[in-house]
Amino acid sequence: MTPQAARCPFHGDPETNRADTGRDSGGQDQQAANHSRQASDYPVADWVDVAALASDPYPIYARLRAESPVAWVPQLNKFLVTNYTGCHAVEQDQEIFSAEVTGATMTRAIGARPMLRKDDPEHSADRAPMNPVLRPKSIKEVWGPVFEGNAETYLEKVAEIGPKEADLNRDYAAPLASQNLIDLLGLKDVSVEQVRRWSHDFIAGMGNVLDDPAIWERCDASTAEADRLLEELIPYYRQTPDASMVSAWANSGLPTSNVAANVKLTISGGMNEPQHMVTNMVWALSYHAEQSALVLTDPSLWAAAFDEAVRWQSPIGMYPRETTQETILEGVRIPAGAGIGVVVASANRDAAHFGDSAADFDINRPKRPHLAFGSGVHLCAGHWAAKTSIGQLAVPMAYERFPRLRVDEQRNESWDGWVFRGLTSLPVTWN
Repeated sequence: MTPQAARCPFHGDPETNRADTGRDSGGQDQQAANHSRQASDYPVADWVDVAALASDPYPIYARLRAESPVAWVPQLNKFLVTNYTGCHAVEQDQEIFSAEVTGATMTRAIGARPMLRKDDPEHSADRAPMNPVLRPKSIKEVWGPVFEGNAETYLEKVAEIGPKEADLNRDYAAPLASQNLIDLLGLKDVSVEQVRRWSHDFIAGMGNVLDDPAIWERCDASTAEADRLLEELIPYYRQTPDASMVSAWANSGLPTSNVAANVKLTISGGMNEPQHMVTNMVWALSYHAEQSALVLTDPSLWAAAFDEAVRWQSPIGMYPRETTQETILEGVRIPAGAGIGVVVASANRDAAHFGDSAADFDINRPKRPHLAFGSGVHLCAGHWAAKTSIGQLAVPMAYERFPRLRVDEQRNESWDGWVFRGLTSLPVTWN
């Protein structure tokens, strides 16, 4: 990354603005120097290729962490934060780094502002009704048997398709995640494929940082479908409550618009992350035979395998924040009103936090906190549901049914995305 003149997108004279690496060495003199610089002084990473990010973002993340973990990326109109300490600092300070992002694609995608685009106290008010549904006791006692039954159903379908044709994403991970979500939310008169399409379209919209009109067209159509269902479902649950999430929200006293926004948010993330964790775990174990053997010999290691896989290939790669005031992050001065991309997928491979082997999959690594589920007030409310439905049930049950389950290298797999990233196709065999 080289210093270069850059037009400040927030304020300042473009003829006098300059960009430099501006890293804080940790000394007081350097910190004082950083404070004295103009607000437009920051590293610029104009070399970032958005298409390459979608194909394989990790080499780009490694370069950003090495050259400047906080850098302005003109192609994205954001500062990307790519190291662990920087991302963690953003997550812990909602007063400076607000979730109420101007022009956020998430708000545009689902037609309203959900809880992830709110700061406290509004965020807490939206989140509180769902917390009892997603507590470990409720997940274990109420929803665990439901998740287990769904996994059995779709494993049977995988067996019928056979080891020469099965695709783990298409035939197991995606429909299972969709059915689990339908049950947990309490959706009625919808198909697995319909919810899967909604999730796909919402995710595409949330990641539509380049403002592709075709993506918005699909996303708007799915948003309208979901809204029509919720117009009937929310009043229904107010009359006949049950243990589902929609029922909890519907009876919380929140406005209908809040309930609808948060249900659509849950349809996107609540399917996306579990779906990709099924395929990520099987993919990782397929290419790490020694670790696979350990897990299959000692089932108590499934929890470690899940946790390492979600760190190593984080399904949710980046989310936005916006600065409420001028601030300094990792030695870089950031203007007020700046868009921030919190790249947790990069932070989760930061060697400064996870050691020199951070880029490797290792279920035996010393336990360190990661950011795959976020942290602070926006810690993912569904992380216990994901750990149970995927780490304790879906993946272990798949190996119980097919002990030699592995990637079929005779057929092509495919990955996509960086804001949300996962396997869109994973051919498997078990012969």
